[in-house]
Amino acid sequence: SLLQKGSSPVAPVHVVNEESADKTNLGFIHAFVAAISVIIVSELGDKTFFIAAIMAMRYNRLTVLAGAMLALGLMTCLSVLFGYATTVIPRVYTYYVSTALFAIFGIRMLREGLKMSPDEGQEELEEVQAEIKKKDEELQRTKLLNGPGDVESGPGTTIPQKKWLHFISPIFVQAFTLTFLAEWGDRSQLTTIVLAAREDPYGVAVGGTVGHCLCTGLAVIGGRMIAQKISVRT
Repeated sequence: SLLQKGSSPVAPVHVVNEESADKTNLGFIHAFVAAISVIIVSELGDKTFFIAAIMAMRYNRLTVLAGAMLALGLMTCLSVLFGYATTVIPRVYTYYVSTALFAIFGIRMLREGLKMSPDEGQEELEEVQAEIKKKDEELQRTKLLNGPGDVESGPGTTIPQKKWLHFISPIFVQAFTLTFLAEWGDRSQLTTIVLAAREDPYGVAVGGTVGHCLCTGLAVIGGRMIAQKISVRT
């Protein structure tokens, strides 16, 4: 009698909807956890970490964090788009290709770790310091060239602009460009692309951005102290 009333087809539809919703949620969580763990492990003691750490010691921390996070957030979204674009290729191929790439990345990182000296982080720290110093000198030259114009404008025009200049300042631009260029082609960008090809893209985007936010936040707050305590080799 239940079959005649047509009530039985309704129940399976409801179950299917619940199952697909659960799968979607699990897919998002799995992608989020995978992305955040990969980013935290690969970014701590990385070039972008040192850029944020050193710049935060010299300039306004909030401006440095905003510039670096905008660059990293943009890079994560671009990487996810690149990875998602490859889903046009049948999933079977992308799954095996991404598995092979992760294995290659893992073996390469282990080889680097074995060859690495315990004070490897210090060498990268010095390299970044030299890069920032170079950018500072360029900034000073630009200021000297544009100096008289700022004096003529008088105090009346500079006060209303201060709020905007606080973020869209040369320091913000420097933090953004240095971080963006350092991140381009970096292992965390490549792993984000690979993850987005096989996992939920939204989960990868959110997890990657949160991972970057945690690492950059640590670098900005702790600065040199954290940079010196972290063993890149470990």
